[in-house]
Amino acid sequence: MAHVLALTGSPSPTSRTNALVRHVGSRLSATGHTVDHLDVRDLPPVALLAADASHPAIAAALAAVAEADAVVIGTPVYKAAYSGLLKTLLDLLPQSALAGKTVLPLATGGTPAHVLAIDYGLRPVLTSLGTDSVLRGWFVTDRELSLDADGGLTLGREAAEGVEAAVERLTTALAARDALAPRDAPTAHAARGRHDARGPGDARVSVAA
Repeated sequence: MAHVLALTGSPSPTSRTNALVRHVGSRLSATGHTVDHLDVRDLPPVALLAADASHPAIAAALAAVAEADAVVIGTPVYKAAYSGLLKTLLDLLPQSALAGKTVLPLATGGTPAHVLAIDYGLRPVLTSLGTDSVLRGWFVTDRELSLDADGGLTLGREAAEGVEAAVERLTTALAARDALAPRDAPTAHAARGRHDARGPGDARVSVAA
């Protein structure tokens, strides 16, 4: 099984994007994969903006990316582009940071007109970081997901089906990767030793009728 890093680039402390990424993480955990969470907003802002890779928290974030076999990247879409917070972290990554990794992009936004932000904005950046396996992601409009008072996430039926299909694409890709790998070859996670980037517990998810 693979080690997956679920990375969220939302600046909001009450983020629907974060809840969506945690839902995907919980689905991957249920299939036996190890999932760690990294919220970019929790990184020290001065060190992040200064690109201070020597800062312990920034170094730990970079190590979390390096140790992952796959990365789920979630971002809100602002003005037809992925978040500036996410870009700040991506700009810190080495040029080959995603080489050999499977990447699943997720995005949320106010209008379906922003759906192309994944393919025309985020995908080229991820590819430039060395991966040749950026899966077809999923965009969820704000009206299709909501948070209740205790952090539970409710997805509309179409959104839930789309997100589930995205999770299946990732699990299928990881299964194919495992099948092709030499049996004695360690995963990136096993080879480097585990870095725990977990955040708070996974959000509860319900699906609206």
